Amino acid sequence: MLASRLSLALALALLGGCVQPPPRRTAAHAPRAVEKKDYDRELPPGAHALRRITDPAQLPDFTAAFGRDRAALRRAVDRSLAYLGKPSSRRFYPVGGIEHEQVVAGLVAFRALLDSDHDAAALAAEVRRRFAVYTTVGCDDRGTVLFTGYYTPIFEASRRRGGEFRHPLHRLPPDHVKDPITGATLGRRRADGTVDRSYPDRAALLAAGALDGLELVWLRDPFEAYVAGVQGSAFLRLEDGTRLEVGYAGNNGHEYASIGAALVRDGKLRKDQLNLRSMIAHFRAHPADFERYAAENRRYVFFQESSGGPYGCLNERVEAMASIATDKAIFPRGALCLVDADLPGEGGRGTERVRAFVLDQDAGGAIRAPGRCDVYMGVGEDAGARAGRTLSEGRLYYLVLDEPGTVPASFGR
Repeated sequence: MLASRLSLALALALLGGCVQPPPRRTAAHAPRAVEKKDYDRELPPGAHALRRITDPAQLPDFTAAFGRDRAALRRAVDRSLAYLGKPSSRRFYPVGGIEHEQVVAGLVAFRALLDSDHDAAALAAEVRRRFAVYTTVGCDDRGTVLFTGYYTPIFEASRRRGGEFRHPLHRLPPDHVKDPITGATLGRRRADGTVDRSYPDRAALLAAGALDGLELVWLRDPFEAYVAGVQGSAFLRLEDGTRLEVGYAGNNGHEYASIGAALVRDGKLRKDQLNLRSMIAHFRAHPADFERYAAENRRYVFFQESSGGPYGCLNERVEAMASIATDKAIFPRGALCLVDADLPGEGGRGTERVRAFVLDQDAGGAIRAPGRCDVYMGVGEDAGARAGRTLSEGRLYYLVLDEPGTVPASFGR
């Protein structure tokens, strides 16, 4: 981005690797040995990402979490329930040993707690008494999770090509075919109605002019357009000062590959230099490099005008500091969670220990393991500053009601 800072999660996605947080210091400020961790370690075959906590002494303190913005949390709960009320949501359950009905029951009960007039201590006691709490196994089978941040950028754009605005975001082609439930790309529909599953990659689509006439908007910088595709959404400031929201409409079915990893591989940047500013500076100094490296990422994302977003992978709006992105192959969609980690303060200044209830409502291309979690920070500059400074080990917990029969099994059918 030219005017925004990239989220660290996106930087990791562009790099395609993992990072090692700086070692903490002891009270005497002496260096302490830190075990090197692979935060992207995948689960062994057949293993669950969640483990129920049976020792009450191992439960986190929920009191401080009830002192945060309850209105935003209530909105996020309602959006998870809206998603889980759709019959298609059952397709992704059970997961991690947790059933669809358990997640719904927990959200209904938790919403009632939020609507009550009890103080934080009483609410925390109710959670401890009524909810089953699961911890993620993390990257090391001891619950360690690397927390990063992401946000929605604001870019300058135009509805017409001209002058500085020469780099398009494209609409979904009319022959695009996707799975009606999962949204996965199936291919392109031929004239005879059959589906051609050999979808062209990014370079082939653009070189052949296959997307001509499908331009939705034009951006100033090719790398901004690329970043919008990695994020899957963007807020755009048009020339007349109005704001346009664009969101993910689909992709060409190819796997994502990291442009940052390619720059490091070829010695264009050192790994410790890799961030948005350095990549922008490189492509400004060497504009001929951009398309060559962008072509290594065979995936291409299509956009549509949207409103009321930004939206997560549940097709529900995500809420700043109340929505997270995890690996949806191993964690329950829409579930109630508790984050316990050091996160940046307003404007990205300093950090504070945060214990906050959140909803698992999004996914990310770089989030593919039980040791990773991405916290949504919001829209614009301040959110970008916070996202760019988010890099902390912590713990992630999932909560479901431990009372059978609270929600009928017919919910959402």
